[in-house]
Amino acid sequence: MASKKAAAKRGKTAQRGSSNVFSMFEQSQIQEFKEAFGCIDQDRDGVIKKQDLKETYSQLGKLNVPDEELEAMLAEGKGPINFTVFLTLFGEKLNGTDPEETILNAFKLFDPNGTGFVNKDEFKRLLMNQADKFNTEEVEQAFSVAPIDVSGNIDYKSLCYIITHGDEKEES
Repeated sequence: MASKKAAAKRGKTAQRGSSNVFSMFEQSQIQEFKEAFGCIDQDRDGVIKKQDLKETYSQLGKLNVPDEELEAMLAEGKGPINFTVFLTLFGEKLNGTDPEETILNAFKLFDPNGTGFVNKDEFKRLLMNQADKFNTEEVEQAFSVAPIDVSGNIDYKSLCYIITHGDEKEES
């Protein structure tokens, strides 16, 4: 019984991190991704591993795929690739979300002291006056999910996580 509870909790935790990925696709698309995942997950254990990828490539006629290439593919998941992670990876590729590290590096340009924070007012000014200019409504929408402290500073590391994995507040 305890293992069922643990498994259920793991499932919730794994899904919570990127639960909004399911809202990015229609049900029919999710079903197609589930079928593709099933084809790749050769041993049917719910996780794609290097051996699964090797066997999939072999079935497609591509033998001797270098281990480094397979490991690089698996590394994109930043951990075990279950169906939720698989769907998230496709969501990022299809919807153009930059990897978390890329977004963090962009924020670091506005944080020369490396504090992990950027000033909300200064960031708002930049968003409304530089490159793809945001309007007031777009800025307010972005700030509605941004972790902002009492001093008016945005915790951009947390914001990057929200951008790439979803906002846990959306689940309530």
